[in-house]
Amino acid sequence: MTNDKYWCERRTIRRYSARPVSSDLIKDLLLKASHAPTTGNMQLYSAIITTDREIKKELAPAHFNQPQIEDAQAVITFCADFNRFSYWCEVRDAEPCYDNLQSFIAATLDTIAFAQQFNTLAEMAGLGICWLGTTTYNAPEISKILGLPRLTVPLITLTVGYPAEDGVEVGRLPVEAIIHKDKYRQYTPELIDQLYQEKEQRDDSLKFVDENNKKTLAQVFTDIRYPRQNNELFSEKFLKFLVESCFIKQSAD
Repeated sequence: MTNDKYWCERRTIRRYSARPVSSDLIKDLLLKASHAPTTGNMQLYSAIITTDREIKKELAPAHFNQPQIEDAQAVITFCADFNRFSYWCEVRDAEPCYDNLQSFIAATLDTIAFAQQFNTLAEMAGLGICWLGTTTYNAPEISKILGLPRLTVPLITLTVGYPAEDGVEVGRLPVEAIIHKDKYRQYTPELIDQLYQEKEQRDDSLKFVDENNKKTLAQVFTDIRYPRQNNELFSEKFLKFLVESCFIKQSAD
């Protein structure tokens, strides 16, 4: 696959073959991914590679029992990690000061860059990847299963294996939708119609609208997939976990 074809046709893979993925390959890909940009060269992340069948089974409910968790050859949980850097400071007679929101944001940015770099490298090496958006929903449960210490928060989970399917090309908005020159350009109803036309007319989009008995694809997102009550519930749960992880101090009120 040429580079141009890869970028235009990359697919999420949720079904994997029984072909083993070598630990050396994963280690090599993580090594290369670790050269992604990082705040102050601190590398504020860790990756937990789970291949044990029982632990994958334990993790599955935290990811709403998506079958790829147990089927994948490896489940990799990418964590924002200030625990290691803070401990290094202590051992080297320096006082760490990273139990705050700004530090969590820095570690989050590092972790996203690291995980995405791994994602790209793994797919270009012939592996199939599924990026799970459920990790922050149930961060406390995942943290307990993986034995994460303070100042370490699970953010992203990737399932990894050799593909047993072609996957689905999900499409993207035209690049004009995301590019702004010099200053932010506000959208108009006419421009929204133009930019979202292809997305809304896809067969899978029309199916989502029909099977959920909605008028528009946007309603599928706001009412079914990511409704307010879920967003607020998981926000409250994650904020509480950030307090327990020592990244946010408990309010006195």
